[in-house]
Amino acid sequence: MFVAYIPWIITAFLAVLMLGGCAVGPDFVEPAAPDVSRYTREPLASRTSSTDVKFGQAQRFVNGRDIPADWWRVFRSRALNRLVAQSLAANPNLQSTLAALRAAKENVYAQQGKYFPLVEANFSPSRQQTSAAVSPTPANGAALFNLYTAQLTVSYTFDTWGLNRRMVESLQGTADSQRFMVEAAYLTLTSSVVLAAIQEASLRAQIEATEKIIEANSKMLDILRKQFTEGYANRSDVAAQEAALAQTQATLPPLRKALAIQRDLISALAGRLPSQEPRETFRLADLRMPTDLPVSLPAQLVRQRPDVRSAEELLHAASANIGVAVANMLPSLTLTANRGYTSTDLATLFTGPNIFWTVAGSATQPLFDGFNLLHLERAAVALYEQAAWNYRNTVVGAFQNVADSLRAIKNDADAVKASSDFEKAAKVSLDLAQQQMQTGNANVLLLLNAQVTYENAVISLVTAQANRVSDTAALYQALGGGWWNRIEPPAPEQKLDVATGQSQPVVDHSDWWTEWWANLVHKE
Repeated sequence: MFVAYIPWIITAFLAVLMLGGCAVGPDFVEPAAPDVSRYTREPLASRTSSTDVKFGQAQRFVNGRDIPADWWRVFRSRALNRLVAQSLAANPNLQSTLAALRAAKENVYAQQGKYFPLVEANFSPSRQQTSAAVSPTPANGAALFNLYTAQLTVSYTFDTWGLNRRMVESLQGTADSQRFMVEAAYLTLTSSVVLAAIQEASLRAQIEATEKIIEANSKMLDILRKQFTEGYANRSDVAAQEAALAQTQATLPPLRKALAIQRDLISALAGRLPSQEPRETFRLADLRMPTDLPVSLPAQLVRQRPDVRSAEELLHAASANIGVAVANMLPSLTLTANRGYTSTDLATLFTGPNIFWTVAGSATQPLFDGFNLLHLERAAVALYEQAAWNYRNTVVGAFQNVADSLRAIKNDADAVKASSDFEKAAKVSLDLAQQQMQTGNANVLLLLNAQVTYENAVISLVTAQANRVSDTAALYQALGGGWWNRIEPPAPEQKLDVATGQSQPVVDHSDWWTEWWANLVHKE
């Protein structure tokens, strides 16, 4: 009886699973962190320079300090916090990466299903007529008859060489890479929102400074026109001041254009159309700059950067694919069994005389395939080398980002100090020139030069201040953004109705989704 073989099949299946610890191909080993103790060639200064102006305070570098998950809160702006929260909840790119992660995990689960036997049920009714010259015919001798067959088939390909395990390992590496791509998208989004807000604040400050300069130039033009009317100034002096005013006014539309484009960018980051821009606005005066900056140890950076972790998992997947290619060159063992009933009478189909069963095994060894499998194995090795070089390139880029940010912050502090000194000196020079011009004791060219110098000094200071805040945010981004300190998913999961284009939160998934993500984080 077929039933007698079932315990043997189950025993063989469990034995193969228990003995399946050996898998061909290389076992993946995590790449070692670069053997360096600092990011820059020269030792990093412990603090930056300072000056008595906004964003001019000294910043201190704290080696080994951890990064909070919500690092953007160090700028102490409620409007910025709200905008980041809105963007995390509605940004399409972030939701796209979350959907890609779900697909990658389902692919892993699908491949894991091949650890188990394939069980299929089949029912096949037919009506047929056989030739009188052909035998055998049904037992009743009829040439025209109905035939009903119902059967259960069980088949299993033993994972002797670890082919399926390596495939699962490869898909798991791809899924883990996608998980870190989610974190990279999260970090990119939050950083982009912060930098866009800082750029908006910078543009508003530049516009305000330009408007003040235009106002001062307009007042000076009124004075010159009055002096010209009274005979104390030349027409050429008035014309020169009119040209200076027009030149300054010409710088205003490009700044307003840049501000409008920046607002459109902020709307897009928040998942909105340009006509639905968020009501939050940003000014430099409303932002704060942290004085203590974290500097992760170089050995920690490769575990913190999502792009590096993603590249590492792709390297893991490529390593497993070598095992898949090698296993495909080795014998495969398959066991198949089926049991069923066949009868010409449906009413008596499931009776003892109609039972049939078979048990069969097969072993297949590729002998010659035009060297197809050999070249696929070589291709897998080459793809592993490609992934290794990509990983190394990502690590080099990560260290470069941190070094660039550290150097930028140090030089930004010096730039703010120099720009502040420049602005103060230019303001004194302009005030003196205006006083002398009002009393008729100065040449108009001296005044115009003082105005141009002051305009450049004001814009230079605003730009230097904004750059310092932006590069501070860039350092948090370069160090990985603190995702490892967050136990909840990056954003509430959304599902999209393709027909209507409307999205809505996934119902009743928040608990297991948060728990699953927390388990992933704590596994690190």
